[in-house]
Amino acid sequence: MVLEEYFGEVQSSDIHAYGYGEVRDFLEGPYATSSVDWVITNPPFRLGEAFIQKSLKVARRGVAMLTRTVFIESVGRYERIFTKHPPTKFAQFTERVPMVKGRLDKKASTATGYCWLVWEKDARTSPQLVWVPPCRKTLERETDYQMPTREAPRQRVVRPMKQQPTSKPVRGKRHPQSIPTPDLFS
Repeated sequence: MVLEEYFGEVQSSDIHAYGYGEVRDFLEGPYATSSVDWVITNPPFRLGEAFIQKSLKVARRGVAMLTRTVFIESVGRYERIFTKHPPTKFAQFTERVPMVKGRLDKKASTATGYCWLVWEKDARTSPQLVWVPPCRKTLERETDYQMPTREAPRQRVVRPMKQQPTSKPVRGKRHPQSIPTPDLFS
């Protein structure tokens, strides 16, 4: 799992058995307040608000939601979420991110734009727009398209990483030395 390359321990779950992690409903599951460092997920569009509200309670350090770009356009969401809890970063993908329900498809395409909405709980800044540069060809691996041998995660619950130096290459880059958790969207 890719997040394990950046975090010390990763728990994953999904409401469907796609082949990664535990089958579990994040919205129904009992997660204690401030019980994990980060919640990183791609929620169903229609449940995005509920996922954000619950994740902001569960996470100590931050929340990262992969959503359709149009998610930020709603007056209702603006009033219910963004005025009270604006994200610290809005990271817009410059290239399209194809997603196919229940499977991976190397040849898939899409007309839908996606972004990461990130809430860093300790940050005291105004929301910042950043762009995710073209990276699909650089970051994709052939193994990304192999069917998993275990159950599927979409909801990722991340626990703190033990501090230990590393110089293990990750997709052509090196981890920073001795950091407890990465700055995913700097």
